[in-house]
Amino acid sequence: MQNSSKSKGQSGETTTLGEPRLVEFIRETIRRDGPVPFRWFMEQALYHPEHGYYSSGRAVIGRGGDYFTNVSVGPLFGRLMAAQFTEMWTLLGKPDELVVVEQGAHDGQLADDVLRAVQQRAPEFFDALTYRIVEPLPVLEQRQRAILAGFNDKVEWRRTVADLEPLTGVHFSNELLDALPVHLVRWSGSEWSERHVVANADAFEFVDLPVTNSELQKHLDMITRPLPAGYETEVNLAALQWVDEISRKLAHGFVLIVDYGFARDELYASHRTAGTLQCYAKHQVVPSPLASIGDIDITAHVDWTSIAERAESAGLALTGFANQHHFITGLLASKGGAEFVNGTDPKTKRALQTLLHPEFLGMTFQFLALSKGVEHGSRLAGFRFGRDPRVLQNGARADRSS
Repeated sequence: MQNSSKSKGQSGETTTLGEPRLVEFIRETIRRDGPVPFRWFMEQALYHPEHGYYSSGRAVIGRGGDYFTNVSVGPLFGRLMAAQFTEMWTLLGKPDELVVVEQGAHDGQLADDVLRAVQQRAPEFFDALTYRIVEPLPVLEQRQRAILAGFNDKVEWRRTVADLEPLTGVHFSNELLDALPVHLVRWSGSEWSERHVVANADAFEFVDLPVTNSELQKHLDMITRPLPAGYETEVNLAALQWVDEISRKLAHGFVLIVDYGFARDELYASHRTAGTLQCYAKHQVVPSPLASIGDIDITAHVDWTSIAERAESAGLALTGFANQHHFITGLLASKGGAEFVNGTDPKTKRALQTLLHPEFLGMTFQFLALSKGVEHGSRLAGFRFGRDPRVLQNGARADRSS
């Protein structure tokens, strides 16, 4: 990796600005156009075509990377997803052709785990299955193709959701929405402002400007007040646009979203004064998104209520909502789920404990299922012990009480 740009902080310590070419690109844009919205800044930091955290290939997950996720536990999570996809295929009438679309596939390991499990445990479904990966980043597609080389006849790639054919099947995403660029906003005590980024000689800084985006203002109007002056939070309009895109592509089937977040009233609770924006590198929290640009992950929690509302307005049905602990418990209580796991070896037991345990991943992630044209969608085993997804419209907690 190239040497990062450095500067002196106010206390004299050396701080890392990040990938030099990316830093200069952002500086040049600010010199030309003036302050840039944080949403644009975050998009460049993560997805600049050459130098962003994900697009450059610097993003690494697992114990030796920057953050830990379900796939890091081993193939068990993929086997569980394979069980749920198989049940979805059954509920759709076991068509001779069915497509599973994965968006946000990172290096392709989860897709490989899913395909191996389906091949071994559900050969009839495997014959019907086509697996499509939506991947706009060439460096990640290259890694995916290497890992999935054994399934060349089963896997296809598309650059964007717009490139997808009308879908009969499942659209699946695992930790996609939390990494979409967000608007940062502040409440003054009487009105909202949007946080922008400016550059000085040594660093990037925030400046607050009036909200000019009408859709952003409409979203802010739904946040319950009073809030304390100086309250900061995030709004993910990109996630809502994504829901619209997916709904237009899904002709018949399911959408399964795995991510971490809250219902609206909890996400924007008055005590959450600093929002949920988080930055990580090597499993350590980085205090500012304006440092180590292009070298760190930047995420924000999902507003599940807004996702549910947008889905219904786009013609999708709310089919299930559960935290990971209850989702996996429901799957394992079904015959199909038990057949896919069917492991009593110590390694599988440890992996299952990590995925289920409230102090590990069990309460960290939530699953939301949407559907179109599926009469019996509510029968999905993974949501047997979940909440009625309509509670999201009522502002109930979405994180730890499923």
